[in-house]
Formats: sequence, structure tokens, C-alpha cells
Amino acid sequence: MSAIAQKILVVGGNGFVGSAVCKAALARGMGVTSVSSSGLPYRTPKGHTPDWVEKVEWRKADAMNPDTYANILPDVNAVVHTIGTLLDNTQRNKQFHDKDFVGLLKSITGISPVEARHLGAYEKLNRDTAIRMCEAFTASKPSQGITHVRPFVYVSAEDFHRPVISVRYLETKLEAERKIDEIMKDHPQYRAVHVRPSMIYDPETRPMTIPANLFTFSAWMHATMPSFVPMPASIIRWLGMSVFPKATEQTPSALVSIATLLSVPPIRVDHLAEAICASLDPAKNVRGPVDVRAMRELIGWSKGGPTPTSSDS
Repeated sequence: MSAIAQKILVVGGNGFVGSAVCKAALARGMGVTSVSSSGLPYRTPKGHTPDWVEKVEWRKADAMNPDTYANILPDVNAVVHTIGTLLDNTQRNKQFHDKDFVGLLKSITGISPVEARHLGAYEKLNRDTAIRMCEAFTASKPSQGITHVRPFVYVSAEDFHRPVISVRYLETKLEAERKIDEIMKDHPQYRAVHVRPSMIYDPETRPMTIPANLFTFSAWMHATMPSFVPMPASIIRWLGMSVFPKATEQTPSALVSIATLLSVPPIRVDHLAEAICASLDPAKNVRGPVDVRAMRELIGWSKGGPTPTSSDS
């Protein structure tokens, strides 16, 4: 298989999504460098080291400090940012310890005033590291021979986690998307790709088989029923948009998130990685948000074709 990019930099290549991207990129013939805070190679949850790991260049770097990775950027055709956190427990642990249960509830639902929010893991890992990396990438001068528009791929998220996960998880992802788009306006030789996966699972390391089966079936039902048939997701979404108050000034009720969970199928991590690698193709010129349906098209599942079961999706 011919490479669609000669070399890529994966930010967080030793993580769950990042390792899948490294593996998929190597299978497509790309050279891969990973940077992470530890610099350690990927190991499976059981402590095993897959054969492909030795083909990746593992580097230690601080995403917030471009000096630690700036020398890598001129030689890569693309950057894929995969680091982030689903939970930010720093403030919640303090609220629980102080028995501030009202504040704890507000931090979960996202109704805390903006001025009361701390700069925590969501802001740093989900948003600021991506922005800083994008700024450094667009400021780098590509090496001779790199002539195509260079993509910066940001692993964002679909809105399906709430109210279990704080609204700030989603908001910091979207804040990063907007800032990255602003940066790209002044750099026509670069393009931004925001992949928005739904529930991510892996049959071996993160099975989640029962939830994946249930939500895949739910998404299939919502996609195949005639439009005039009222389905749970459409009713819940309407309630969230029209009846219930917003979670924050810029984010609708968590009911909208629940509707998305019911109507958007989960995605396997290796299929997410394949879609990310496909988005690097200069011929496809992928830009902006890429949802799960668009990811499926990128990896060869036709828009009108059958919906795969969870063992395939």
C-alpha cells in the first residue's frame, strides 16, 4: 500500500487512540514519531510490547513547551493530536472532601459560573496542548520535498458523554477546534481536521461489548426507521433543545447528549485510526469536523450501505 504521507507525528502515541494511529500509519507505509510526557513506548494493558512498537520513534516532550519537539516538526507531513482526559477530578475531589455537594453537582452539570471554573485538566490537556502544538506546527518551516498542504488532526469528540461526564469535557474540545480553525486562517499551507468519535472501544483492550452492541443496535434502529416515526432520540433531542434549559450559555441540555448516544453508533479504535490516516490523504483534502458517518465513508463504508454490527464497527 502506498503511503499517503511520508512521516507523521503522533502526540500521545503510547495512549489508547494514539497507539492505534501509530499502528495504522505504519501499516500504510508511513514513518511515525510519537511524543508524550514519558517518552515510553506503548505497552498493552497486560504489559506486552507488540512487534510494531519497535518501528516507531518514541520521544519525550512537553506539548506545552515547543522547544522540546520543535526540531521534529519540519520533517513531518502531518501532526495527529490524541491526548486528552475524560475526567478532571482535581476540583471535584476538593469539593467532595469539603462536603460541597452543591458545588460538586454544579461542576458535573456545567452550571458553575464561568468565573468560578478553575484551569484544570480539561483546559490543559484537551484544549491548550492542542492549541500550542498547532501553533508550533504552523510556525515550522517544512523541509524540502514537503509540498502538500500539511494536516493537523485533532481528536475531538461527539457530544454523548453528558451528564455522566462534565460539560467542560465537550466545551474544551470545541474551544480547541475553534482556536485551531482561527490559526489555520493565516496558514493556507495547513489544514485542520477535527475527528469527532462517539463511544470508542476495542474488542481486546477495552471490550465494552454489551454497551457497544446495545448502542450500535439503537443507532441502526434510528437510521432505518421512516422519518415520520417518532423515535426516542428525536423526542429527547427536541426536549433538550426546546423545553429544558441549557447546561451552559453555549451548550444545550444534557438531553441532547443522550439523544446522540442513542443515535450515533460506537466506533472501534482501529477504525477510528484508519479514518484518521485516510484523512491525511492530500487527494481527499479533508477539512473541518469529521463525524462517525464521515469516518465510515473514509474507510470505505458507503453512505447508503448496510450498517455494520458492533463486531465490525
